[in-house]
Amino acid sequence: MPGTTTGLDLDLVIGKGDGGGGGTTPPAGGNGGGDDGKRGRKGQPSAAKYYAGVAIAIVAILMFFMALASAFLIRKGTGEWVPVRIPGLLWVNTAILLTSSATLEMARKRLAKSDANGFRRLWQVTTILGVLFLVGQLMAWRILAGQGIYLATNPASSFFYIFTGAHGLHLLGGVCALLYVAWRNFDQAKVSRGVAAEVASYYWHFMDALWLFLLALLYLGK
Repeated sequence: MPGTTTGLDLDLVIGKGDGGGGGTTPPAGGNGGGDDGKRGRKGQPSAAKYYAGVAIAIVAILMFFMALASAFLIRKGTGEWVPVRIPGLLWVNTAILLTSSATLEMARKRLAKSDANGFRRLWQVTTILGVLFLVGQLMAWRILAGQGIYLATNPASSFFYIFTGAHGLHLLGGVCALLYVAWRNFDQAKVSRGVAAEVASYYWHFMDALWLFLLALLYLGK
């Protein structure tokens, strides 16, 4: 009988293993599902750092121009201030820059609708308008130079060149960002083209608003 008892015990142990109630065999796909979930989370990095980066850049640029504006207002109160006649071309340049913001938002809407061709066309128009604005600013400088007004002519002319030059350099950075979004291959990038376009739009619209502020200051100094 001892042999019979041993046989029954073995049958019971084997039966528990085959039935799946013993827990020694893990459910099919259990570990694989956990690994896949982790890999999926690692493959989708947060875009928060990109938004934070452009926010920090905007704040830093704003502080820089606020310091210039403060110096402008203080210097304007002195008796040596000789107003500069603002070239009318600046109004055309302003219209060009504002139009570029409109075309940029239209491009983003096309991208949201998965219209890649429409996005590229409008994004290129935005980039061209940005370049035209910069060319227009250089032409405004040439107009002043033709009148004998240079950077060191008087404090008012100095601030005109400083304001427009510093803004132009920062806008050139925006043009580079537009080119990056247009030509970058985002298939292997850490962010999508939509996120990159949104981040670039924040900077571009900020540069538009900053230019309106500077233009108001320049006319205030007349």
